[in-house]
Formats: sequence, structure tokens, C-alpha cells
Amino acid sequence: MADLSLCLPLTRESVQSAYELIQANVHRTPVLTCQTLDHIASTPQAPNAASPNIRLFLKCENYQKIGAFKARGAFHALIRLIQHLGEDEVRRRGVVTHSSGNHAQALAYAAKTYNIPAHIVMPSISTPSKIAGTKSHGARVIFSGSTSDEREAVVAEVIEKTGAILVPPYDHPDIILGQGTVGLELEAQIRELQRPPLDAVITPLGGGGLLSGVTTYFSPTSTRVFGAEPSFQGADDGRRGLEAGRRVESVKTLTIADGLRTPVGLIPWSIISDKDKLAGLFSVSEDEIKAAMKLVLERMKVFIEPSSAVPLAVVLFNEDFRKLVEKEGGEKGWDIGVVFSGGNTTVEAIAKLFGA
Repeated sequence: MADLSLCLPLTRESVQSAYELIQANVHRTPVLTCQTLDHIASTPQAPNAASPNIRLFLKCENYQKIGAFKARGAFHALIRLIQHLGEDEVRRRGVVTHSSGNHAQALAYAAKTYNIPAHIVMPSISTPSKIAGTKSHGARVIFSGSTSDEREAVVAEVIEKTGAILVPPYDHPDIILGQGTVGLELEAQIRELQRPPLDAVITPLGGGGLLSGVTTYFSPTSTRVFGAEPSFQGADDGRRGLEAGRRVESVKTLTIADGLRTPVGLIPWSIISDKDKLAGLFSVSEDEIKAAMKLVLERMKVFIEPSSAVPLAVVLFNEDFRKLVEKEGGEKGWDIGVVFSGGNTTVEAIAKLFGA
């Protein structure tokens, strides 16, 4: 990967520079609203429960190229590599990464765009559609176990055999800055709607590239940024790490939010553990994730994967978050940007998820 000493600083201005590099290669995804979801979010979930006034603005990265926000970071990281090493050298060596699916497809697609060989290490339990999507872009797929340690061991073998350049899924400034362009677009789109700046933005948290990038972009502004995690089998390592005052290094979970099964990376942790930058982390159960996903599918007619539903589930069901919005927002309430991170699942997987 690009030498850290050559990377741009993690600032709002660097996110703007990243957007200039990748803009031609990514979609400007829509921001949707839904009065039905606003009503549900603003209704107490039980007697004596919080009664916040919430207006949602849903950033649909499920409509991004390869079906997820990951295209942004992959293109930015690859373009920066080409700038530093030259296109011929990157093409000679190829690139490698590990991913449960969305970064896998993103790097495969970006590499195909520049005619660069790609080696992708994927857990053998990855969603079949994500495996097929990665292969469809001409990448070589190598299977591994599901934990980060197992994936990284196979990546090391690939690098030793091929000399390929690692493009990590989240733990690198070039990835983080690319993902931060989600926030840049969202801010501009809210302005185009002639709305005041958002009170808050909430994104999923897995390895932390998206959340740390969006946090980096909004941290100099009045908009607060929050992260959302599944709680199943300790998948809420970010929240637990903040409570303990140290990063949780290993996670082994089979949460339905398969894109969020990884521990927070070192560089993302340095951002999200900074109380002056990130406003907080909240977690939700598997049933709450499914309930949020069902609402999006049925009420919005928008196709998302379980990981995408986690931030909305926090807004709808996490009582601590809802009490915070009620307290801070008062009668006026909050305008909240919710990032739908991707839509890479299948009808069959959804049917299984809901017991059909």
C-alpha cells in the first residue's frame, strides 16, 4: 500500500481532494426521505419511552457502483498507488486485499478499470452473490477463515508468492479519505434541498473506514457523527472499546450484518476514539436490524443488505440514542443523515433471514 508518509493528512480538505480524484469513477448516490419512517422514528417505542422529533435523510450507497460505498475508497487508494508507483509497476505486481464482500468487489472493479490483476481473499462463508460479483470483475478469489487473523494470514501468503500490493479494506488513510466523500456528497445534497446543516449523521461501524472518513469530514462542523454496530456475539467491539478505553483487537461473530464482523482498524480507532471528533457509538440486536431492514424494504421499496440497516435500527430502537436526540433536539428535533452502506444481498438470503 502507499507509504503512510506520502498520504494526505486526515482532514476535511483531504476528503475534498479525494473526491476530485474519484469523482469520475463513482456515482453521486441519491438522498431519500420517507415521512413514514420519520413518523415511526418520532413515535415512542413503549410507554414512558423517549419521544424524539426526527427527520431522516437517507444516503443510498446501495446504489453506488458495485452496490456499496466501498467503491470510493478502493478507487482512491488505487489511483493514489498509481500516482506514487506508476501504472506499469502497479500492473506488473497486481493488488491484493481481504474482504467479506463489498471491498472485495470494489477493488476487483477498480483494478479491472485500470487493467490491473487483483487477488481477493474472502471468507468461505461470504454471501454467494458477493463472491460471484467479485469473480465477475476478473479477480482471482482465494478463500479463508472468517476472522481477520485468518484472512490476513492468507493475504501474507499471496504477497509472498506474487509480490502483490496490499490495498487494505479500511485501515489506511487513502481508504478512509475515499470513504469520507460520502459525507461530502451528503452535505452538498442537504444544502441543495435548502435545508440547514444536519444535526447528526450515523453510519455503520465495522473496520471503521466509513465512520472515520465521515467523522473526519464533519468534525470541524456543527454536525455530530455517530456510529452503529450489531451487538450479537460481541460485534459491538467499537462501543466496548470506548467503554474500556482501549481498542478491541479481535472479534469473532456471525452477526447477520456480515459487513460489520471485523474489529475496528488501528487508524480508524485513532479517529473514532477521539471524543472531540466522534459523538458516540450505539448498538442494536439482530431482531432490531431485521425490523429496520423490513421497514426499508416494505415502506421505502429500497433494497439494502443487513449491515445497511444497522444505523436506522439505532435511530428507531436504541433508547439511549433516542433519549439523547429528545434531550438535545427538544421540540425542534434533529435532522439526521443515515448512511445505507450497501445493497449486496439476494432475494434468497432475505427469504432465509425472515424465515420464508
